[in-house]
Formats: sequence, C-alpha cells, structure tokens
Amino acid sequence: MKKVTLRDVAREAGVSHGTVSNVFNHPDRVVKKVRERVEAAALKIGYRGPDPLARVLNSRRVNAIGVATAEPMAFFFEDPFASAILAAVSREADARGAGLSLVSAASDKALAWNIGSALVDGFILFCIEGGSRLVELTRKRGLPFVALELGVDDPSIPVIGVDNVAGARLAVDHLAALGHRHLAILSMPFGDSSGSGPAMRSEAEAAEYSSTADRIRGYFEAAESLGLLPMPIYQTRNEEKSVIAALAELYEGQNGPTGLLCMSDRIALIAIEWLRSRGRNVPGDVSVTGFDDIPVAATASPALTTIAQPIDVMGRLAVGMILDGPEETRKIVPTRLIVRDTTGKAPGRA
Repeated sequence: MKKVTLRDVAREAGVSHGTVSNVFNHPDRVVKKVRERVEAAALKIGYRGPDPLARVLNSRRVNAIGVATAEPMAFFFEDPFASAILAAVSREADARGAGLSLVSAASDKALAWNIGSALVDGFILFCIEGGSRLVELTRKRGLPFVALELGVDDPSIPVIGVDNVAGARLAVDHLAALGHRHLAILSMPFGDSSGSGPAMRSEAEAAEYSSTADRIRGYFEAAESLGLLPMPIYQTRNEEKSVIAALAELYEGQNGPTGLLCMSDRIALIAIEWLRSRGRNVPGDVSVTGFDDIPVAATASPALTTIAQPIDVMGRLAVGMILDGPEETRKIVPTRLIVRDTTGKAPGRA
C-alpha cells in the first residue's frame, strides 16, 4: 500500500502543503476552521501524522537523554541510590521538556547494541560498576556524555562526583565526638571482579573504584588523627549476603565495634536490621552511619545518620551538561553530615 503523505492530505483538503505542515507541527498558526478541515482529510485518507524518525533526522535532535548502566534494567529500580538519582534526573528533564531513555543490558554484547542504537542526544552514565566499559562504548557513539560515580580517575572524562574523602572524615569525626573508640568499616566493592570479606588497608586504598578508595582514605585519615586505629575493613557487595557475613564475623564474640562506618545507606540499613535481630540496640549498643542519604534514610526506624550526597543537584547538573554542554568537565560537589537517630554516645559514656 502506498504511504500517505502530507501532499496527499493537502490535495484532499484543498490547501497548501505548508498549511498541512503547520497543522501537525504548529497548530496554533492555523485558524480552527482550516485546521479541522485538514484533520478530517487526514483521517479520511489514513494519514497518521509526521514520521518521528524523519523529524529526528531533519532536526538532528531527539530531545531525549539516555541514562545508561552496565547492569540489568531492574538495577534502576532495585538499587536505592540509583533510583534516587534517576528520580532527580527525571525531575530536571521534565522541567526542561526532555524525555529519558533507560539504557541497560544483562550482557556486554547487548549493552554495546543498546548504546549504539539509542535515539538520544547524549548519555548520563551511572558508573558504580562497569564504568570503564560504559565510557568506552559511549565515546565510540560520539555523543555528549557525563559519568556519575565513575570508579576510574581519568581527567579526560566529564564527571559529576562528590568529595568522598571529606564525607568519610565527617562520619569518623561524628562518632569520635560521641566517644566511640572501636570502629569498623563495611565497604562497597573495591572493583568489578573483587570479592568480599576482611581486607587490608593497603588493598582498600588501592581499590579500582576511586569512590571506594577515596572513602577508605577519608575514614583512615580521620581515624589516624584521632588515635582510633586499628580499624577493621570488610568489603561487601552492597547486598544482604555479604553484609551479613561481615557482621557475623565482626560480632562473633561478646563485644565487637561500637561504631559502624557503612559506605552506603543500603549497607547501613541491612546492618541495623541484623544488629537489632541479634538483640543489639541501635544506637545504645552500636552506632551506625551510612553514606548517600537516599529517601528511605529519613523515614527508616530508627532514621539513619548519614553522609548526604546532593542527589537533586547532581541530577540537575547532569541534565544540564547534556542539553547545554559542560561549563567544566569535572564537577565535584560537597557532602554533609545528617545526624538522625542511629548514632549516640558510646556505651559507658554519660
């Protein structure tokens, strides 16, 4: 069947091609009576509107941003920090009249295809894991991109990140001010293929993921200056199984640390649930700090003391860097301590 075109509609309605184009692209420029005649003619001969692909090719702009991860699609909705970032990006995109396209994959081959074929003006890369591969594929595409939470320190890559070292110091200083002398770190993964379990400081500070390494460095710089060493480190995969294994080892005896420095709010919330299930009061027996300030941190019971990343600011900056072009290629935003109900004075301190 022959494709129905704008010229066919114009012929049927008895108007010019330009008038029909305005009806579908700028209806406010056409008087109501003519607009209705054109719409009726289009309906009669089966015209369904302009070809969106042709419109994209003509304008060279999609007015949509790709948000990409190397994880399966469910990651955007199951990981609390990823979900919070996605919500912040969505709010800014809405405010600017831009759409979003989620780009993910369960395999490297699928990821390459999805990034190569996505109809977007640029990409926001969610780089907690697989960041280097995301950057490589996006560079090949030749579109603007910015990386969030990139685990590799490369000054040539546009990045929005936070001052992880300063944030980690804030958590240690807070617990020390409450009288805690025995602290432990529940860490995020050190790299794409790293495992879980107890780790040495040197191993943690050499982590492949720069955000993990920076937080470790901040924790230890503050602890060292306050005389709070040694301080054990347990690497987790930021999920329940590895966090619980670390806690079981840390609290195998009667004592254990009185303060937990958790490198994500997700780790912290798992830890609090486990401690309470074992009869340990939070914060009476153990104080717990998180990192991120995801929405559930404020509504959890008890509400979580955490290091807040400015998630709304990061989302706004990321969208702006794609739609407007970056004013600078590396934007590091500050963190702040949010004191809530999971930290208190060390046991035995009045």
